[in-house]
Amino acid sequence: MDWKTHGVKIVRAGDIDTNTPQTPGMTRAAAISHAKTGANKLWAGTMVVRPEARTGPHHHGELETVLYVVRGRVRMRWGDHLEFSEEARPGDFIYVPPYVPHQEINATEEECEAVVVRNGQEPIVVNLPLETPEPASAGHSWNEAVGMAFHPK
Repeated sequence: MDWKTHGVKIVRAGDIDTNTPQTPGMTRAAAISHAKTGANKLWAGTMVVRPEARTGPHHHGELETVLYVVRGRVRMRWGDHLEFSEEARPGDFIYVPPYVPHQEINATEEECEAVVVRNGQEPIVVNLPLETPEPASAGHSWNEAVGMAFHPK
């Protein structure tokens, strides 16, 4: 085996790819994918929710998702009507099972950033037409925001 070519791959911070399906209110970027590293069963990247923003409700189909909060605080809402809520802080992990409708909310004045890992290569993002029960003061709706934030390089 040619381990030089088929061994460990390093994806530099400036080489992550935002050409992946997006949800309004957040920016996703791929770091580990088949195209970038040859990975066959995993996808990993980052997500950033800008200050005082909330994403559109969505799910990721049959994929399981793990988020590791690096910076900021993220309030997760989930359920058929986004009726459940819990907050995660730096160092916390979040597990999102397949098909679970959810929404990320950043009610702080700093960006929230997390590392994201999924158990598949398909970039499944199903944006949902759900109303959030979150009060207007807890993050601005992506409809109220001025444009999408660019992922930091």
